[in-house]
Parts: sequence; C-alpha cells; structure tokens
Amino acid sequence: MALPSDAIKLKIERAPNRSMLYAVGFTAEDFKKPWVGVASCWSEGTPCNFNNHDLAGWVKEGIARSGGLGKEFNTISVTDGIAMGTEGMKASLVSREIIADSMELYCIGHSYDGLVAIGGCDKTNPGGMMALARLNLPGIFLYGGSIMPGSFHGKDVTILDIFEAVGRNAVGEMSDEEVYALEQVACPGAGACGGMFTANTMSSISEAMGIGLPYSASIPAIDPARAEISRQTGDALVRLINDNLRPRDIMTRDAFLNAIAVVEALGGSTNAVLHLLAIAKECGVTLTMQDFDDVSSRTPHIGDMSPSGRYNMYDLHKVGGVPMVMRALLDAGLMNGDCMTVTGKTMRENLADVQWNPDQNVVRPLSNPLRAAGSMVILKGNIAPDGCVMKLGGLTVTSHRGPARVFDTEEKCMEAVMKRDIKAGDVVVIRYEGPKGGPGMREMLSVTSALSGQHLGDKVALITDGRFSGATRGFMIAHVAPEAAVGGNIAFINEGDIIEINADTRKIHVDVSDEELARRRQGWVAPPPNYTWGALWKYTRLVGSASEGAVCG
Repeated sequence: MALPSDAIKLKIERAPNRSMLYAVGFTAEDFKKPWVGVASCWSEGTPCNFNNHDLAGWVKEGIARSGGLGKEFNTISVTDGIAMGTEGMKASLVSREIIADSMELYCIGHSYDGLVAIGGCDKTNPGGMMALARLNLPGIFLYGGSIMPGSFHGKDVTILDIFEAVGRNAVGEMSDEEVYALEQVACPGAGACGGMFTANTMSSISEAMGIGLPYSASIPAIDPARAEISRQTGDALVRLINDNLRPRDIMTRDAFLNAIAVVEALGGSTNAVLHLLAIAKECGVTLTMQDFDDVSSRTPHIGDMSPSGRYNMYDLHKVGGVPMVMRALLDAGLMNGDCMTVTGKTMRENLADVQWNPDQNVVRPLSNPLRAAGSMVILKGNIAPDGCVMKLGGLTVTSHRGPARVFDTEEKCMEAVMKRDIKAGDVVVIRYEGPKGGPGMREMLSVTSALSGQHLGDKVALITDGRFSGATRGFMIAHVAPEAAVGGNIAFINEGDIIEINADTRKIHVDVSDEELARRRQGWVAPPPNYTWGALWKYTRLVGSASEGAVCG
C-alpha cells in the first residue's frame, strides 16, 4: 500500500530530504517503516499537559514494537483554569484552531503516514480530534489523564472548590487565609481538572466515538497504567495503517450520536456541543444543535459526577470507567454498537465483556436515573433564534422569570457580583463575549462560581453569548446565537427587561415585542473589534457562529 512517506523514502531525487533525517537519528531501516507523528501538547506551564511528553515516549515504544517509526512534535496549549477571568481567556478557544492547524501542517509537511494526537486540557482534546478528522490519516486520540483530587480539611477538592471559595470569601464565609491554604492543595499534580468538566467530557467522547482506546479516558495522569495504554495506542496506530482504517471510517454520524448519549448520561460539559459540532464539520458529518436535544430527550442522566454531583473522574475509573456507562446505554438501545473503533472492532465487540458494577454509587442504573432525560437542553426564542445551551444537571428548578441585569463584558459583571449587587431573581446577561465579540467566547467560571459561592447559583439565571466552563453549575445558559457582536437580539436587551426561561418548553424569551426589538436595532453599530492585529484579529475575521461550532473557514 502506498504511503505518504513514500514521497521521501523512495525517489533518488529525495536524497537531500533523507539526508536531513539522518541528521536527527533516522537509519536506513527507518526508511522501510511507516512514519507516525506523535503530537504532544506538553508544556511546563500547565498541569493538564505536564505529562504529555512522557506519554509520547511510551506511544513511540508501542509504535516501534509494532514495526513503525514514531516521531514526536509539539503544539501549544492554553489552559482555561490559568487564563480564567482574565483577558488571556480569549486565547483559549482560538487555541483549538491553532492546535488543529499545527498538527495538520506538520503531518502534511513531513509526509507522515499516521497521527497520534495527545491532549490534556480543554482545547487540546477537540483540537487533536479535529486534526485527525481533517487529515484523515490513520489516527488515534490519547488523553493525558485526569488530575487526582486534592485534600482540604479531610475532604477531596478540585479546582472548582477554589473558584467557589472566591464567592464564599466575598460573603464572609471563608477567610483570606483559608482561600490561600486551599489554593495550595486543590491541584496536587499533573493531569486535567478532575470532575466531569470539559477535559474529562472530551476524553469520554473519544472513547464513545471510538477514536480513543477503551479505558483511555479515565486512567489518572499519574497512574502507572498510563504507560501501557500509551504503548497500546502506538500498537493500535500501526495496525490502523496496515488495515487502512481512517478516522472518518470511525467518526461517523452514528458515532457522534453515541458521543452525545454518553455526554448526556454523564452530565458532561456544555462545551461538548461546541466541540462536537466543530469535529463533525471536519469529518463532513451533518450534526446540528437539535441533534443534542433529540438525544437528550431519550437518554437518562445517570452519572453522579461533579460539578452537579458528588464524584470525580478517578471515582468513575475505579468502578468501571466509561465502558461501563456505554455498556448500560448499549443494552438499553441508546447507543449504536455497530460503529467501528480504533481497536479494529465494533463498539459492541469492545463492550462484550464489560459488566455492570452493582457495588457503586458513581453511576446509577438506567432504572433509577438522576433525571429521566439528559443533562442539557437546547433553547430557542427571540433572545436566541439559532439556539443556546442550558445544563440541567443538579438543578431542582427548570424555569425562571426575572429582570435583566445587563453587562457588556465579563469584568463588569464580576465587579457587580463581588459587590453583591446581583440579587435572587435577577437574570444576568453577559454579552459581546461571543466568538467574534470577545473574541473567543471566554468561559464565565469566575462569575458562575462566585454566584454559587454566594448561594445564588440556582436563584439567578445567567445568559451569555460566551461559554461556560465544564465546572459551571447553576441556572446558566450559554452559546446564545446569533451573538451580540453580529447584531443578535441579545445586544438589544435593556436593563430591567423581563426575561423568561423554560427548559421544559425549550424557550428563552425577553418580554419585548418584535417591533420594539426592531426599533432598538435602528442605529445600532457593531462595536469595534477588541483586537486589530495578530492571531485574535485573524480569528475575529474568520470565526463563525457558536451554533455551528465556532469554526474558522
């Protein structure tokens, strides 16, 4: 079978190319092997990807023992927990596109025959999967693993606890000294944020779509088992090259629907909507926001996972991992077992020997779910004609009506929250934070956690054309489309307007007539972009709607 690397390996006129490769350790035998790019998002600046370089080494060992040649290269990562609440958060979603672009360009430029994409923090995971889909070379996604829980006053804690501590501090329930003590222990080592936040949601998706090996989503970053699952990933990649099995053979529409079902069952991050839409576009698969609502309506929420529940990814791993959840959904007819996976077997074959663990409380049986339907819904109305996303996990109320409190930036809203100017019953509106307006759809975890810390998480609603962290909980609605910066109706909500949200009827509405909204639109001029040069400026010019994944191009 002809391989992309043959363009360098076989022709006499490529002798200069080969000479460059001898300089970095290639041997004559290496020109007879398939070449695999091992893309690592390793950096010293973030715990989420801090172990990626180690994983890449183990992947290369697996590739070598199966007859291939693996070569590591790096791309960037922007970690949300570090950038959160700052101007730097605008770089986060933009990094997803740069990660995908850089993996694509490196593999094309060096004629690689396959790709292992190693991720960790939030955007490295979808960025890697987008690259796999775009290149359509034999490829696998490998997650770096979740961080272990920290310990504070004898209790397990995660990064969410320290974000919410800021709100508790504002209402006098936690001293400055306690906050400082908590911040030093909440993140004890390498790995991505520990709850069913965005990183662990996307790693679960990699298993559910069959583009990652079984159990690769839940093994903790520091677990010795990470080494062998990495070597197995290398082995599997060489088999994929030999069998000519490619990502688009695996990431079909049915595979995406399987992924949505797992997200709904586990109470995953709303960012899954944005990222799955983007990955589907790279695959050429038709996927819409309505698909998420359709799958949600038939998929029970069974994972008692943080932020809405009690348990973290390590807890899920100990009781059976993502395969146990998938087997329950498959047996109930809620997943398609015929989808192909990177093991070379179907999903049904992968799950054949998986057993339900009755001696655990992390995942409920389908007969006794947390919610009869899924953990998020898609709302539409005059605020969001193209849709928006609401997470229901942990909520006891599904409707809210109240006066709008309008802020044109996250910072202005956070200032009001810290001054305790937001009251029970309010509907907080944060706008001009969308894909173009931000740019980059900043996550609002600082705001939402501060509200939760002030015990307002389920007493106020928050609406934004930006995003929420997977760690967000409360009555929160994100990805409002069209966004304010392109003239979406969220731009024309005034302070005090009455807003009604109803998850049961899937409606989000401001009590303003169409005629009044049209009057307010008259004379409106889009604000100037926040950046006029560089990567964020280019992104502003290219990025599309959140309702279509906020992709560029």
